[in-house]
Amino acid sequence: MTPEEQFQILSRGIEETLPEGALLERLRETARERRPLRVKQGFDPTAPDIHLGHTVGLRKLRQFQDLGHQVVLIVGDYTGMVGDPSGRSKTRPQLSLDELESNAATYLEQFFKVLDPAPSPPRLPVEIHRNGEWFAPMGLAEVIRLLASFTVSQLLERDDFAKRFEAEQPIGLHELLYPVMQGYDSVAIRADVELGGTEQKFNLLTGRELQRLHGQPPQSIMTLPLLIGLDGVQRMSKSLGNYVGVTDSPAEMFGKIMSLPDGTMGSYWRLVAQVDADEMQRIERQLADGSVHPMELKKRLGSRIVSLYHDDSAADQARQDFETQFSRREIPAELEEFGPGTMALDSKTGIVDLIVASGIAGSRGAARRLIQQGAVDLDGVRIEAPDIPVDFMISTCSGLAGR
Repeated sequence: MTPEEQFQILSRGIEETLPEGALLERLRETARERRPLRVKQGFDPTAPDIHLGHTVGLRKLRQFQDLGHQVVLIVGDYTGMVGDPSGRSKTRPQLSLDELESNAATYLEQFFKVLDPAPSPPRLPVEIHRNGEWFAPMGLAEVIRLLASFTVSQLLERDDFAKRFEAEQPIGLHELLYPVMQGYDSVAIRADVELGGTEQKFNLLTGRELQRLHGQPPQSIMTLPLLIGLDGVQRMSKSLGNYVGVTDSPAEMFGKIMSLPDGTMGSYWRLVAQVDADEMQRIERQLADGSVHPMELKKRLGSRIVSLYHDDSAADQARQDFETQFSRREIPAELEEFGPGTMALDSKTGIVDLIVASGIAGSRGAARRLIQQGAVDLDGVRIEAPDIPVDFMISTCSGLAGR
């Protein structure tokens, strides 16, 4: 495949490539040198599991892997101790190395739900590094030389730092280190390309500058769109509870997708459903002209995502159980049980808390929307108010109806 053909595939679904034309030129250059691109993305293991938002970058990495390029994953054990300040309005809580290593073990396993763990040519095995490999041996003198590459005013140009500074909110000195550390990762592994979310742009540009200062060709940058969470408002995040985990059960995964606001479906099809350009055009046309009911498109989306992380039979069963339980009001073949013993009940506990704790909805906002849509029943009786306390209930919540 020519560099131009590869560029057409790789640039699809990207927010921005910087500098303009750099990726195509790097593809041509490595083709002449008969070597693969070294394509980097870093992940800080600040939580034990990954969600669909993480897979936006992983799927782009898989495209590079399928084209025979070298994917390099950076597990940020040392950057994770700082915590990425990108998009943050306050300092992240700091985690210990033991906590980060425990999380990293599950991250590495889940990465290979998207990347090929045992590739054959032209795919190459994924190269994995913890950035503690180069940061742990650094002495203070080396750290000082590294920090001398930038000024405080340059680092405060970051949008999130600038906003916090203007609002007189604290900025830890360690947080100023983060973009420099992420940038140095690119130097350490000699990256040709780095991927990151749109909020990562400052960090990615820092990598280019550090490579230049270390006599390396500056990497090409690809920024990726952010996946909106189940609330339809904020980006997907475990801390916000608006996520679909890649290890969720088929029923939970399908049910969460069915709770999506209709307006977000297009972005999910584009970013995480792994469809080709022709199929995406058909789906966009159907979303626009109403020739297919949005509920049917959402069921197809749920099935597609369950198939990706489980298999086709699990997807078929999840859809069948959903339709049996919520459309025909019957009991599905496989119904996950949930009892109040798994949560602490008190006089303030309500139906919204129960729905979230059971996994039917990913957040309190999503649970309230389901109730407002008439999609939650208790013993066959529709729940119409979100403030019903649990101690008035004598049975379990039957789930969302998906109407």
